[in-house]
Amino acid sequence: MVKKNNPWYADGLHFECVQCGRCCAGPGEGFIWVSRTEIEFIANHLKQTISQLRRNFLRRVGLRTTIIEHPATKDCIFLQEKAGQRTCMIYHVRPNQCRNWPFWPNNLESLNTWNQAARKCPGINRGRLYSCEEIEQIKKTKKWW
Repeated sequence: MVKKNNPWYADGLHFECVQCGRCCAGPGEGFIWVSRTEIEFIANHLKQTISQLRRNFLRRVGLRTTIIEHPATKDCIFLQEKAGQRTCMIYHVRPNQCRNWPFWPNNLESLNTWNQAARKCPGINRGRLYSCEEIEQIKKTKKWW
């Protein structure tokens, strides 16, 4: 029997969201993928039809749908300034991709990629210790609802 290699984060990783909004912000362009079910949740949350939501906040990229970004800042369009603090307009129905931050496969490739993500995110390497098993479960999660 071949033993599977443990990932570099076998002892777990620390993360605690400080709600700074940097994970939702530019300057780089990216994709915030949303499923059909997530689109329905967001539309209901914003009290819009799915057609209105698609027209105002989403775009197609190939066969997938992504939330648009602010044209100048490349911030997620739902990242808004409120009382001097950046906040997510759809936090309670945010897509799975947002919920899984920072445990994205590209951030978990190596200690180096994890620490690169930490330069942008002040919550990485602080706070709660997530076990390797918890991280693997988060990575596999496709449906939060």
